[in-house]
Amino acid sequence: MRYLLLVCTEQIDDPAGGPDDIERWVSTHEASGARVWGDRLADTSESRVVRVRGTGTTVEPGALHRDFESIAGIDILECASIDEAVAVAADHPMARHGVLEVRPFYDWDADA
Repeated sequence: MRYLLLVCTEQIDDPAGGPDDIERWVSTHEASGARVWGDRLADTSESRVVRVRGTGTTVEPGALHRDFESIAGIDILECASIDEAVAVAADHPMARHGVLEVRPFYDWDADA
């Protein structure tokens, strides 16, 4: 099953989990097949929040959740269970300094 891993931190440029540590995590979990894809996100100052209500579109600069940790990066995981995905997330260097959310993708086959 596929899972979305949201890597969150209070600051997008948080030095926690240096590039070498993160590259080691990427290499390890790509080799095992658990990490499918991922990337770091740009600073929240580059973000836009878009809302369409009726015939109007509102665009606001910045992140949706300004009072919380910023989403610093995302990864797509392929794991046999939520427990396995949590173990992969717990191994991420940012887990020791930020907050990681593991969320399963919707199972469209379950509705069939």
